[in-house]
Amino acid sequence: MIDINESVMQFLLAFVVVGPLLGAAAALLPAPPGLKGKSPEQAVLRHGVTVTGGVLIAAIVLALGFDHDQPSKMQAGTDISWIPALDVRIHLGIDGISLPLLVLTALLTFLCALYSYFKMPAGPTPKAFVALLLVLESGTLATFAVLDLLLFFLAFEMVLIPMYFLIARWGGEGRAEAAWKFILYTLLGSVVMLLGLLLIGIKAGTFDMVALATDNGRPLTTSVQVIAVLAIGIGLAVKTPMWPLHSWLPDAHTAAPTVGSVLLAGVLLKMGTYGFVRILLPIAPDGFRTFAPYLAAFAVVGIIYGSLACLALAKRGAKGDLKRLIAYSSVGHMGFVLLGIATMTPTGLNGALFANIAHGLITGLLFFLVGALKDRTGTTDLDTLAEETGAALYGKAPRLGGLLAFAAVASLGLPGLAGFWGEMLALFGAFEPAAGLSRPAFLTFMAIGVFGTLLTAAYLLVVVRRVCMGAAPQEAPTLADVQSYEFAAWTPLVALTVVAGLWPKTLLGLTDPAVQQLLAGGPR
Repeated sequence: MIDINESVMQFLLAFVVVGPLLGAAAALLPAPPGLKGKSPEQAVLRHGVTVTGGVLIAAIVLALGFDHDQPSKMQAGTDISWIPALDVRIHLGIDGISLPLLVLTALLTFLCALYSYFKMPAGPTPKAFVALLLVLESGTLATFAVLDLLLFFLAFEMVLIPMYFLIARWGGEGRAEAAWKFILYTLLGSVVMLLGLLLIGIKAGTFDMVALATDNGRPLTTSVQVIAVLAIGIGLAVKTPMWPLHSWLPDAHTAAPTVGSVLLAGVLLKMGTYGFVRILLPIAPDGFRTFAPYLAAFAVVGIIYGSLACLALAKRGAKGDLKRLIAYSSVGHMGFVLLGIATMTPTGLNGALFANIAHGLITGLLFFLVGALKDRTGTTDLDTLAEETGAALYGKAPRLGGLLAFAAVASLGLPGLAGFWGEMLALFGAFEPAAGLSRPAFLTFMAIGVFGTLLTAAYLLVVVRRVCMGAAPQEAPTLADVQSYEFAAWTPLVALTVVAGLWPKTLLGLTDPAVQQLLAGGPR
């Protein structure tokens, strides 16, 4: 930790949120001739790397200047009146819950910009691509930094348009239908969510998330809390996505370009679960307790459903798409996050927050690797990879095969890697749920979740065996191994997956005090 003046911290947080938006506007301007170099297209892609790199540096400095002795305290705060008539304020701040998500978002967006500089997806002008990428980053970062309910909603919705166009214009086969499905599902969920947010703000007399969390639901009757949790929870569940509101996700991932899939899985899915933790749990605890058993039930159904879908796709002859398989795996992994939240315990919530970060790192790496595999072979169909193109990666591209195997075992929760701790803590939380929740029911949910971990291991090991192992046909094309730009984009994800797995206290030391304070009555 380094000692940084509070005003500098405020500036850094404001820059992290607004900087990408300014960069997006600059990307659409004509570049001065001296900056274009030999290729104007490369110039705008270089601009994207520069802006996202600057935001990442600011986020890292923000993390270094964060007071780690008081992670439950809102820091780097800015509070400015914006719409006095509605008491809407530009209120920003970070604590131990939001800081890891902020840094994860900045890191993944920078790695996506770096990867795109060398491997731009086929589609329209790079100017629009870079601008959309930066708007997406700004909206996501704002979601994790704002502390006003209406501002949260605006940031939550801000990401929809850029992601829609990234899928619709730079995606693959079926991109138009997948993009429409994505935006219709999320918009319909958001309409219901807005009604819930307005209900809380009107009944409590404020939209300030810190004040509402500190009051811990006291200004709201139980019936108002129940209605608000139902309305807001539907919108958040769509974005998570929770079974059975998940059906937009596999299509979106399958059609999206590589960087779109990385950001969708690594960052956008976290916005829904973050809303459960930041808004519903502290602001409407009685209403949340009413729905917690149902949330846990949907969560474990999602765990089993996602794993069985992946097993079906991994079977020989099933014509399973590898990107689609990883998308379904996200339904299962986010089920563990929702199960941890539903326990309403510090153990479960810490597990959910840890699993959020681990999923962002590991699944982001998986989508990078599958994208690289598609660039080399022209397909992500498992049968084609295993039989026709002969993608026996251990022999043909050992570093690529090794990375894919590493990401797979990290995803299945191998002890010592990041994927283990979040799921384990979520299950421990279900073993002893909060007072007022049925322990027999949650013990059942825990048992189902444990079975889901076995199914997860099964389908991921099948994928590794089919894609990485075996003898390639003699006529199979050669495969290039990991390139230098790929190495640069993937190494941070590998390193952080190992660090988080071996030293979980690095992350839990931030989240646990903030979670304890949140359950006791919100951040101060």
